[in-house]
Order: sequence, then C-alpha cells, then structure tokens
Amino acid sequence: MFFGVKRFVLVVGADVIKDRLMQRETVALPSEDKRWRIVQGTIRRHGQAPDALIETLHTVQEAFGFIDETALRYIAASLRLPLSHVYGVATFYNHFTMKPQGEHSCVVCLGTACYIKGAKSIIETLESKLEIEVGETTPDKRASLLTARCLGACGLAPAGVFDSEVVGMLTPETAVEHVKAW
Repeated sequence: MFFGVKRFVLVVGADVIKDRLMQRETVALPSEDKRWRIVQGTIRRHGQAPDALIETLHTVQEAFGFIDETALRYIAASLRLPLSHVYGVATFYNHFTMKPQGEHSCVVCLGTACYIKGAKSIIETLESKLEIEVGETTPDKRASLLTARCLGACGLAPAGVFDSEVVGMLTPETAVEHVKAW
C-alpha cells in the first residue's frame, strides 16, 4: 500500500513541475513591432492564465486598433487556448473589431428604445453622407460607421457614440453635424 501512495505522489509531483515549466515557456512574438511587447506584458502579468483572455484582447485592441488573425493565433498559443475559443470571444463582444478602423468612429445604438425612436434613419443618413455601409471605413480612413446592440443609454434614445463621447437625443441632422466636425 505504501508503495502505491509514494508512486502517486511522484507522478502528481512530476505533473505539477511539468505544468510550471510549461507556464514559463513564452511564445515567440509575431513580429518585431514593439506593441507586441505590451501584449506580452499583459499575458505575463496574468501568469499566462487562460482567464486573461479578455484582458489580452483589450490590450491588442488598444495597441493595434483591431484584432487580426495573427493576434488571435498569438493569444491562443500564449494562453494555451483553442483558436476557435479565442475567435469566439473576440467576435462575440461588440467592443472588439476584426478590421482596421478609421481615425474617427461613429457607433449608433440599435437597442429597442433607440430603434423605435429613429436609429434606422440616422444610420441611413450617415451611410449616405459618408458613402459607406455599417461596418465599413471611408476610403480615406477618416471615419468608421458601426452599430451596437445597446449602449445602455435608453433614456437618451436614440443614442450614439462619436469618438468615445456618448450623444443622446440624436437626429439625422445632429449626427451629420458631429461627423462634419471631424
């Protein structure tokens, strides 16, 4: 009986050591771009733990402005997560974008209150003015037009976000004024 317990302790101890060694391994950076070091710092700060996924995605978004396939693969390898899981989280949350965005961004809320109070006409007007569709960026990379399911500003409906500034009681005309100011 004693031999069996001792062997179990040795096997479990070896697994713990192996896990700790694997945690110390770092994945090679995708390029020499210094922004990858910022991402790597976030991953290290969280001990390469899989639960650092959203924080790491935020870091990539802030550093690069969007999350591309290279970033998804790097994050998956660094956090030892399936690529499909990383992609699923990155595409589920509205905050993360998979394409480069313009210098300025306009996000129009499509929540129930905003939609009922005219969000559709605001979007149609902005699409016409910017000559792009929702989810696109102008050819000169100056502006991106996006939508959100809900901004949590229902009392201000219809609402939008212009360069991180929440604006309520929007009309098509006031939305165009904000865009013209850019």
